[in-house]
Amino acid sequence: MVEAGIAHDSEELRRQKRIKYLKYGVAFVVFQTIVIVIFALTIMKVKGPKFRVRSATLENFSVDTSSNPSFSTTFNGQFGVKNTNFGQYKYDNATVTFAYRGTTVGEAIVSKSKANMLSTKKINFSTNLNLASTSISEWNSDISSGILPLTAISSRLNGKVTLMFIMKKKKATQMNCTMDLVIASQTIDNIKCK
Repeated sequence: MVEAGIAHDSEELRRQKRIKYLKYGVAFVVFQTIVIVIFALTIMKVKGPKFRVRSATLENFSVDTSSNPSFSTTFNGQFGVKNTNFGQYKYDNATVTFAYRGTTVGEAIVSKSKANMLSTKKINFSTNLNLASTSISEWNSDISSGILPLTAISSRLNGKVTLMFIMKKKKATQMNCTMDLVIASQTIDNIKCK
Protein backbone atom coordinates (compact mmCIF):
# COMPACT_ATOMS: atom_id res chain seq x y z
CA MET A 1 0.00 0.00 0.00
CA VAL A 2 2.83 2.36 0.86
CA GLU A 3 4.55 1.58 -2.43
CA ALA A 4 1.33 2.29 -4.36
CA GLY A 5 1.03 5.68 -2.60
CA ILE A 6 4.65 6.52 -3.42
CA ALA A 7 4.19 5.45 -7.07
CA HIS A 8 1.00 7.52 -7.27
CA ASP A 9 2.79 10.58 -5.81
CA SER A 10 5.72 10.05 -8.19
CA GLU A 11 3.34 9.84 -11.16
CA GLU A 12 1.54 12.98 -9.99
CA LEU A 13 4.86 14.86 -9.73
CA ARG A 14 5.81 13.82 -13.27
CA ARG A 15 2.42 14.96 -14.57
CA GLN A 16 2.80 18.35 -12.84
CA LYS A 17 6.32 18.77 -14.33
CA ARG A 18 5.00 17.97 -17.81
CA ILE A 19 2.22 20.54 -17.39
CA LYS A 20 4.75 23.13 -16.15
CA TYR A 21 7.08 22.49 -19.14
CA LEU A 22 4.12 22.66 -21.51
CA LYS A 23 3.14 26.05 -20.03
CA TYR A 24 6.72 27.30 -20.47
CA GLY A 25 6.73 26.05 -24.08
CA VAL A 26 3.44 27.77 -24.91
CA ALA A 27 4.61 31.01 -23.24
CA PHE A 28 7.85 30.88 -25.26
CA VAL A 29 5.96 30.35 -28.56
CA VAL A 30 3.57 33.23 -27.77
CA PHE A 31 6.51 35.50 -26.87
CA GLN A 32 8.38 34.61 -30.09
CA THR A 33 5.24 35.25 -32.15
CA ILE A 34 4.84 38.70 -30.59
CA VAL A 35 8.52 39.52 -31.26
CA ILE A 36 8.23 38.39 -34.90
CA VAL A 37 5.03 40.40 -35.46
CA ILE A 38 6.59 43.55 -33.95
CA PHE A 39 9.73 43.01 -36.05
CA ALA A 40 7.68 42.55 -39.23
CA LEU A 41 5.55 45.65 -38.60
CA THR A 42 8.42 48.00 -37.75
CA ILE A 43 11.84 46.94 -39.04
CA MET A 44 10.68 45.07 -42.14
CA LYS A 45 8.14 47.71 -43.22
CA VAL A 46 9.55 49.54 -46.24
CA LYS A 47 8.69 53.21 -46.66
CA GLY A 48 9.30 55.36 -49.69
CA PRO A 49 12.24 57.78 -49.40
CA LYS A 50 11.80 61.56 -49.48
CA PHE A 51 13.41 63.49 -52.35
CA ARG A 52 13.73 67.25 -51.70
CA VAL A 53 15.59 70.46 -52.55
CA ARG A 54 17.57 71.19 -49.37
CA SER A 55 19.24 74.52 -50.25
CA ALA A 56 20.05 76.73 -53.22
CA THR A 57 22.04 79.79 -54.22
CA LEU A 58 22.22 81.89 -57.40
CA GLU A 59 25.16 83.21 -59.40
CA ASN A 60 25.35 85.47 -62.45
CA PHE A 61 21.71 86.48 -62.15
CA SER A 62 20.33 88.72 -64.89
CA VAL A 63 16.80 89.74 -65.76
CA ASP A 64 15.60 91.66 -68.82
CA THR A 65 12.28 93.51 -68.60
CA SER A 66 12.43 95.16 -72.03
CA SER A 67 10.39 94.08 -75.05
CA ASN A 68 12.03 90.61 -74.84
CA PRO A 69 11.44 89.68 -71.18
CA SER A 70 13.86 87.00 -69.97
CA PHE A 71 16.07 85.87 -67.12
CA SER A 72 19.13 83.67 -66.71
CA THR A 73 21.14 82.48 -63.74
CA THR A 74 23.38 79.70 -62.50
CA PHE A 75 21.49 77.71 -59.90
CA ASN A 76 23.70 75.93 -57.33
CA GLY A 77 21.94 73.74 -54.85
CA GLN A 78 21.66 70.55 -52.92
CA PHE A 79 19.11 67.76 -53.21
CA GLY A 80 18.45 65.36 -50.37
CA VAL A 81 17.30 61.73 -50.54
CA LYS A 82 16.10 60.87 -47.03
CA ASN A 83 15.97 57.13 -46.36
CA THR A 84 13.99 56.21 -43.22
CA ASN A 85 14.32 52.44 -43.73
CA PHE A 86 16.47 49.87 -41.92
CA GLY A 87 18.30 49.08 -45.15
CA GLN A 88 20.10 51.06 -47.84
CA TYR A 89 18.22 52.60 -50.78
CA LYS A 90 19.94 52.27 -54.16
CA TYR A 91 18.43 54.52 -56.80
CA ASP A 92 18.86 55.01 -60.53
CA ASN A 93 19.53 58.16 -62.58
CA ALA A 94 16.80 60.78 -62.60
CA THR A 95 16.17 64.23 -64.04
CA VAL A 96 14.84 67.22 -62.09
CA THR A 97 13.07 69.84 -64.17
CA PHE A 98 12.90 73.48 -63.04
CA ALA A 99 9.98 75.51 -64.37
CA TYR A 100 8.65 79.05 -64.20
CA ARG A 101 4.83 79.12 -64.48
CA GLY A 102 4.86 75.77 -66.30
CA THR A 103 7.63 76.69 -68.76
CA THR A 104 10.81 74.63 -68.41
CA VAL A 105 13.80 76.83 -67.59
CA GLY A 106 16.41 74.20 -66.68
CA GLU A 107 17.22 70.63 -65.76
CA ALA A 108 19.53 68.91 -63.30
CA ILE A 109 20.69 65.30 -63.45
CA VAL A 110 20.72 63.08 -60.36
CA SER A 111 23.29 60.33 -60.81
CA LYS A 112 22.82 56.74 -59.73
CA SER A 113 23.86 56.28 -56.09
CA LYS A 114 22.67 55.02 -52.71
CA ALA A 115 21.36 56.42 -49.43
CA ASN A 116 22.41 54.46 -46.36
CA MET A 117 19.89 53.27 -43.81
CA LEU A 118 18.32 55.93 -41.60
CA SER A 119 20.29 58.74 -43.27
CA THR A 120 20.04 61.47 -45.89
CA LYS A 121 22.15 61.39 -49.05
CA LYS A 122 23.13 64.94 -50.03
CA ILE A 123 23.58 65.60 -53.75
CA ASN A 124 25.19 68.84 -54.91
CA PHE A 125 24.22 70.15 -58.33
CA SER A 126 24.66 73.15 -60.59
CA THR A 127 22.51 74.06 -63.57
CA ASN A 128 21.73 77.05 -65.73
CA LEU A 129 18.20 78.43 -65.62
CA ASN A 130 17.23 80.36 -68.74
CA LEU A 131 13.96 81.85 -69.87
CA ALA A 132 14.16 83.63 -73.20
CA SER A 133 11.45 85.98 -74.53
CA THR A 134 8.53 84.84 -72.46
CA SER A 135 4.92 85.50 -73.30
CA ILE A 136 3.66 84.44 -69.87
CA SER A 137 0.93 86.84 -68.79
CA GLU A 138 2.06 86.91 -65.13
CA TRP A 139 5.59 88.07 -66.03
CA ASN A 140 4.98 91.79 -65.44
CA SER A 141 3.23 91.24 -62.10
CA ASP A 142 6.00 88.84 -60.98
CA ILE A 143 8.70 91.37 -61.95
CA SER A 144 6.91 94.21 -60.15
CA SER A 145 6.49 92.04 -57.02
CA GLY A 146 10.19 91.14 -57.21
CA ILE A 147 9.58 87.38 -56.95
CA LEU A 148 9.71 84.76 -59.69
CA PRO A 149 8.00 81.52 -58.57
CA LEU A 150 9.86 78.33 -59.56
CA THR A 151 8.88 74.69 -59.30
CA ALA A 152 11.19 71.67 -59.20
CA ILE A 153 9.60 68.47 -60.38
CA SER A 154 11.51 65.25 -60.88
CA SER A 155 10.92 62.28 -62.99
CA ARG A 156 10.47 59.29 -60.72
CA LEU A 157 13.47 58.40 -58.57
CA ASN A 158 13.31 54.61 -58.84
CA GLY A 159 15.28 52.32 -56.58
CA LYS A 160 15.39 49.35 -54.25
CA VAL A 161 15.58 49.11 -50.48
CA THR A 162 17.75 46.19 -49.33
CA LEU A 163 16.71 44.79 -45.96
CA MET A 164 19.11 42.56 -44.05
CA PHE A 165 21.15 41.97 -47.24
CA ILE A 166 18.48 39.51 -48.42
CA MET A 167 15.15 41.16 -49.18
CA LYS A 168 14.88 43.80 -51.90
CA LYS A 169 11.77 45.95 -52.24
CA LYS A 170 11.23 48.39 -55.10
CA LYS A 171 10.35 51.92 -54.00
CA ALA A 172 10.03 55.14 -55.96
CA THR A 173 9.54 58.77 -55.07
CA GLN A 174 8.99 62.01 -56.91
CA MET A 175 10.09 65.53 -56.06
CA ASN A 176 7.52 68.32 -56.06
CA CYS A 177 9.00 71.55 -54.67
CA THR A 178 8.15 75.21 -55.04
CA MET A 179 10.47 78.13 -54.33
CA ASP A 180 10.73 81.86 -54.88
CA LEU A 181 13.54 83.52 -56.81
CA VAL A 182 13.90 86.93 -55.12
CA ILE A 183 15.11 89.46 -57.69
CA ALA A 184 16.34 92.20 -55.32
CA SER A 185 18.58 89.96 -53.18
CA GLN A 186 19.25 87.42 -55.96
CA THR A 187 18.48 84.52 -53.64
CA ILE A 188 16.19 81.52 -53.43
CA ASP A 189 13.64 81.77 -50.64
CA ASN A 190 10.60 79.92 -49.32
CA ILE A 191 11.53 76.37 -50.45
CA LYS A 192 8.55 74.07 -49.85
CA CYS A 193 8.43 70.41 -50.81
CA LYS A 194 5.54 67.98 -50.69
